Amino acid sequence: MNTSTASSPKTNTDTFPITGTDYIEFYVGNAKQTSLFYQHCFGFELIAYKGPETGSRDVVSYVLSQGKIRFIITSALQPDHPILKHVSDHGDGVKVIALGVENVDEAYFKAIERGAESAFEPIFLEDNDGYVKMAGIKTYGETIHTLVERNNYKGAFLPGFEARTCAININPLGFKYVDHCVGNVELGQMNKWVKFYEEVLGFKLLVTFDDKDISTEYTALMSKVVSNGNGFIKFPINEPAKGKKKSQIEEYLDFYGCSGVQHIAIATEDIVHTVESLRMNGIEFLQVPENYYDTVMERVGKIDEDISDLKRMNILVDRDEEGYLLQIFTKPIQDRPTVFFEIIERHGAKSFGKGNFKALFESIEREQAIRGTL
Repeated sequence: MNTSTASSPKTNTDTFPITGTDYIEFYVGNAKQTSLFYQHCFGFELIAYKGPETGSRDVVSYVLSQGKIRFIITSALQPDHPILKHVSDHGDGVKVIALGVENVDEAYFKAIERGAESAFEPIFLEDNDGYVKMAGIKTYGETIHTLVERNNYKGAFLPGFEARTCAININPLGFKYVDHCVGNVELGQMNKWVKFYEEVLGFKLLVTFDDKDISTEYTALMSKVVSNGNGFIKFPINEPAKGKKKSQIEEYLDFYGCSGVQHIAIATEDIVHTVESLRMNGIEFLQVPENYYDTVMERVGKIDEDISDLKRMNILVDRDEEGYLLQIFTKPIQDRPTVFFEIIERHGAKSFGKGNFKALFESIEREQAIRGTL
């Protein structure tokens, strides 16, 4: 089977309108230190806080912002809290991908009616800055989608949070928005979760990659990408495929313990500046061989950037029918080889860098070999 694009045969419209990614929440072992990491290394600004000083006795959260992106970094304060067990089982990772909606009640009950499993029923949060409605549905592994209706709220983030500013000098790195979030699921589960997004949320199937598209001599995986109607939300879903050695998906599942978010792609309008700044701040990236650049221009054609700058930063290039894209992938950003980031700059391209798959996955295999998990 070759790479193909398709629209869902079962539904062509969203179950309910989604305005975008409202926030992504990480459960971590030490929220204070992790939030400082994202501030210093990724240029995020602290905008809100919840903890003992605000009346929260069991959970502490730092809200970070850059462009249209909001990350919540959350830790438990009590030894028997479920968040602590989540971190113990999975390490630091993504728990919530929150979606902005126009009407939480309508969205939640439509999702449940179409087969979603509830994470929590609609709740109403209010303070002097207005009110927010939220509800949650479960998706793969222990990940949930929180549905957020915030049209009537003017506060820093949510009721229960206080506005905060950074105590250190922050230099934003040019991040604009979340381009896509990638989930890794167990063998045989990819089609189940594609069907979930199609039938429950009304997403469309954008593209399918099989083990011939995403493979090396040793490992392979399969992937399908689903998207909502306006294209603001894109979820590639990966599962392992048979290979000679353990694939990156299998390694992730071993260390994370179940299905979960593998990586977050964040968009920039100047990837050379962004990546150069990230490197100076200590972020490590996967490295592709230098000979990758010997033929890349023949493959992708004319681009606006200087190829020498891309080679110096080890940035990858690919092209589709709509244009081209630039991309690069960090190494895992915590001790377990699980969550990492993709930095992406699109010039019309709507694809995901198929032409870079072989070089990328060979570089991942080199990292796996160093870890002894290939």
